[in-house]
Amino acid sequence: MTERSEGINPMTGAPSVVTRPVPYRHGSAALEGVLITSEAVPAPAPTVLICHGAEGFSDAVIEIGRERVLPLGYQAFAVDLFGKGVSASTHEGFDANMAPFLADRAMLADRLATVVSVAAGLPEVDPSRMAAIGFCFGGLCVLDMARTGVPVRGVASFHGVLKPPPGRPVRPIDCAVAVYHGWEDPFAPPEDVVALAAELTEAGADWRIEAFGHAKHAFMATFANSPERGIQYDARTAGRAWAAMAGFLAECLS
Repeated sequence: MTERSEGINPMTGAPSVVTRPVPYRHGSAALEGVLITSEAVPAPAPTVLICHGAEGFSDAVIEIGRERVLPLGYQAFAVDLFGKGVSASTHEGFDANMAPFLADRAMLADRLATVVSVAAGLPEVDPSRMAAIGFCFGGLCVLDMARTGVPVRGVASFHGVLKPPPGRPVRPIDCAVAVYHGWEDPFAPPEDVVALAAELTEAGADWRIEAFGHAKHAFMATFANSPERGIQYDARTAGRAWAAMAGFLAECLS
C-alpha cells in the first residue's frame, strides 16, 4: 500500500483524508500498519490505535479509522498484529491466526509494546495522548496492553477474550479500561466478566464494564453471521457500544 490522499470533497469542502502505510518488524515478522489522518487534525495529534480481530488486518480496519475515528476528532493507527498479508476468512483460519499468540502471551505482550512504540514515534502522533481499541482478539490485545503497562491513556475492548495470561501476577494498571461485552458471548462467559472486574479492581484500574443483553460475540462485526456458534452482528448493540466508547475516549484524550 502506498500513501494516499483522498483530496477535498468539492461538494462539501471536507478536508482530505491521508492513509500512510507504516512498515515495522517484530522479530522475524514483517508487519505493516496504516496511519489514517486528516489535514483537519493538526499534528502531533491524539491517536487511537485500532487492533483487528482474528481475521487479521484488512481494509475494514482502515475504514473504521477513516469513517468512525476521524469524525471523533482523532487520527487512527490501524495495527497489523499477524504480519503483512496474513488474513483469514474461516473459523479454522481465525483459530490458526490466534493460536501462537494465545499460547505465548509474553510474545504477544512484546509485539504490542513494539506496536505502541512504533506509533508513538511517528511525527504525526502525540505520544502523550494515545488510546487503543480492539475487537475480538484485538479486544484481548488492548486488555493485555493495560496489563503490561504500555504508555496509552485508555483501552477499550469490544467483545474481547477476557482471560488474563495464566500465572501472571496482577500488576498496577495506570490507564483507564472500558469493556463492551455481549452477555451471550460464549467466548467470555459471565464468570470471566466477574473475574475481570476483580482483576481490574485489584490492579487499581479506572475501569468500566458495559454488558449488553441478548448480544453475542462479534456484535460489532457486520460480517458476523453464525448465531449457532454464538457469533452475530447486532446493529443496535454496536451503536450503543460505539457511543459509549466515544465518551470514554473524550475522557482519556482530552
